Amino acid sequence: MHRALGTLRTLLSKRGTTAFLIASIALGVLVGIGTSVLTVSIEVVERFTSAVGDRLSWGSWLFVIAVPLGMFVAYWLNDRFGPGVSGGGVTRVMIGMSLHGGYLPTRLLFPKVLASAFTLGTGGSGGAEGPIAYIGASLGSTLSRYTNFDHDRIRSLVAAGAGAGIGAVFNAPIAGMLFAMEVILGSFAIRHLNAVVIASVVAAVTTHLMIGEELLLTSPPQRAGEPAELLLFVLLAVVAVGFGLIYLKAIDLGIRRTVPPPFDRWMKPILYGVTVGLIGVAFPESLGTGREFLSGLLTFENAGSYVWWTLALIAFFKIVTSVLTRAGGGSAGTFMPALVVGGTVGASFALVAQSLGASVIDVGAYAVVGMAAVFATVARAPLTSVIIVFELTGNYELILPLMLGAALATFLGDRFHKASAYTLPLKIKGIQLPTNEDIDLLDTVTVQEVMKEVDGVLRPWQSLADAAEFFDTTGHHGAPVVNDEGELKGMLTLSDIAEAGGPHRDIAIADAMSTNPITITPSAAVSEALARMASMGFGRMPVVDELHRKHVIGMFRRESVVSAYEHALSMAKGRELYRERNRIRALPGADFFVVEVKRESDAANSEVASLDWPAGTVLVSVQRSTAVLVPSGNTVLRVGDTVTAFGPPEAHEQLLALTQPRGNSTVE
Repeated sequence: MHRALGTLRTLLSKRGTTAFLIASIALGVLVGIGTSVLTVSIEVVERFTSAVGDRLSWGSWLFVIAVPLGMFVAYWLNDRFGPGVSGGGVTRVMIGMSLHGGYLPTRLLFPKVLASAFTLGTGGSGGAEGPIAYIGASLGSTLSRYTNFDHDRIRSLVAAGAGAGIGAVFNAPIAGMLFAMEVILGSFAIRHLNAVVIASVVAAVTTHLMIGEELLLTSPPQRAGEPAELLLFVLLAVVAVGFGLIYLKAIDLGIRRTVPPPFDRWMKPILYGVTVGLIGVAFPESLGTGREFLSGLLTFENAGSYVWWTLALIAFFKIVTSVLTRAGGGSAGTFMPALVVGGTVGASFALVAQSLGASVIDVGAYAVVGMAAVFATVARAPLTSVIIVFELTGNYELILPLMLGAALATFLGDRFHKASAYTLPLKIKGIQLPTNEDIDLLDTVTVQEVMKEVDGVLRPWQSLADAAEFFDTTGHHGAPVVNDEGELKGMLTLSDIAEAGGPHRDIAIADAMSTNPITITPSAAVSEALARMASMGFGRMPVVDELHRKHVIGMFRRESVVSAYEHALSMAKGRELYRERNRIRALPGADFFVVEVKRESDAANSEVASLDWPAGTVLVSVQRSTAVLVPSGNTVLRVGDTVTAFGPPEAHEQLLALTQPRGNSTVE
């Protein structure tokens, strides 16, 4: 086993395409295992909770105790191991992708599994898809740290892990692939496609082999009915958008509203959990993942048990319980609740249409279209919403209603609520993630080429007065804070000192610094570093080691951007002049000549205007080290400069006479 792991690590340490594909396959297997472990863990806790309830004969009242207990465990794990354990997970993956170079800590994997199992298994409302997306992305991030892949391929693996988790938990690999591209990456760039596709397929197959279809959401084929029914589907999409917007508004309120002291910490999961449990006493369908309830709607079993208004109430309270579960510190996602809300709204709409005399052939079909419309509104992922329900049903009959519903939901959602459920927490915190992947000049320069050396660090135990003196001496406005072992603990800036009330001797740096600072690795492009600084409004950023993300090896500051741009512009000029040179070289009767300025030549240390250049010759460029200059009459030529000129054939000898040592016109 040890030998096999050593061989795998050797293969992954190479940068080739084969190593990248092997890493994608390995990631798919790992995500499939992780999905199976999480799904079975939720099932085990759920069965244990049910067994306790049967033994005590408390019925639905058990949720009033079980739900807050499960949320308290998740809250404690988050407090013990750090941010990232509670909540859904997709937003944190997006932050890790855009602001941390794809870095997600491995140490949160097992706490995330435990927190999700206790939250959802005890009746907390939400989905396992958000946590498994985070787990898959963390596995991709961990795997990438054992390779020498470039920054772009690391991003591919992290996104592939998240998408593979979504595909595995639904047994819908195509939807998982689209979720990774549409939501996580925000790009359909072809360079990311291989890893995402391979990991999604392998993860879905692995999960299916390990746990089968019993614990996965499934649906029978649905029928679309007559073409005239498309009008009903359009009306359903409008209603579904309304519920989707209510869901987004509830998420907004859940994030912004805070609990007053002393209930803001340990009592928060208890208070929110009891509220969720009380709602569950009246509407037990609003608790848990909702998988079994939604499966029943898709087949519309026990149709006589529901009327349209009870389904509408279930949809509303599903929104409330899922928001309270996450706001109280539980680990649960918004993906599955959006599908449950949509399916419930769709079934309710179908019952109303039937009561009004409309010819509704298949209630399950309306549930499916409602799922797609609500999810498209909440997540702004129309392709994922269409494909995931298509993969669940397995037939083409609903493809047109699905496309209409998802497109209309996305359009109306963007018009009335710009942020999605995944970007809303970032918007509230003032974080604007970069979304543009176009190639520009700064994509051609790495951070390593322009970063500055670390000319001093601060310690957490130093005072703010010490920090102010350090800034006065160095002229910097910010510096990394490291502990005695050299690990990065935070960043301190002049604005942090001002917010703390000034450079006091009795205030330690640890009490005023920003923890979990945004970092960059030396192999990343300068454009990536600039995007991260711009998204957070920072003027500096620590450069950390590729493998040891807490070890600072340099600083990237605003002046680094200027240096990078000048360097990139020089290289761009060089490439442009090279292409132009090749183009003009084909013209008859003229050619390019490249000569080097030697010592003791007429050109050495002389201005261009003072030299007797051959008739009909145009001086094109002067290359000095890595810089490419466009010469003017005042340009002084130096020894070692490479001069490119364009002119008639007879001009070559005269150019050599100017640039070679006097008395020597032979090209070296």
